[in-house]
Amino acid sequence: MINLIWLVMILSGFAFAAFNGKIEVVTQAAFDGAATGVTVCFGLISVLVFWMGMMKVAEDAGLLGRIAKLLGPIVGFLFPDVPKNHPAMGYILSNMSANLLGLGNAATPMGIKAMQQLQELNPDKQTASPAMCTLLALNTASITIIPTTLIAIRLNYHSANATEIVGTTLMATIIATLAAIMADRWYRSRTLRRSPHISQSGNPSMKG
Repeated sequence: MINLIWLVMILSGFAFAAFNGKIEVVTQAAFDGAATGVTVCFGLISVLVFWMGMMKVAEDAGLLGRIAKLLGPIVGFLFPDVPKNHPAMGYILSNMSANLLGLGNAATPMGIKAMQQLQELNPDKQTASPAMCTLLALNTASITIIPTTLIAIRLNYHSANATEIVGTTLMATIIATLAAIMADRWYRSRTLRRSPHISQSGNPSMKG
């Protein structure tokens, strides 16, 4: 669906440009955008490599393990239908820890692994389970202590104070995450009310 939307937008842009006789403007903008994209990517590489290296140091020093232990009770509350010792919990904790540090690129592989593990627990393979929806909501909002990628972009464009967004980003992500959790809880409770024969884990309850 997203691909279709982008295709319509691109074709519409070219159609309007051709209709107004400004197709060369669109062509030039496309080349300029591509050049800017490459420049921004190179600017991000150094910062992302630095922070991913710092994350590796933090992991070896046991910091990520402590963050994971700190998040353990919270994750247990948010994902009551996932067994504590299941591999999905480890991937979820790693994903949330990386998101807290603003390392979206490092969080994405962990999120994908977590989704794969949650799919194994999912009794209905054609429909996302409550746990999968929760993980998606948390990743969409995601409390971020250090917005690494945004800081890197601001540095790349020579911002006078690239880190001034930390406070506002933290506040915005806290509000977004709380909203995501409340919406997730509400939909979970509504689903359970509609289907009382379905247990919290999504499996039919066994009745004699």
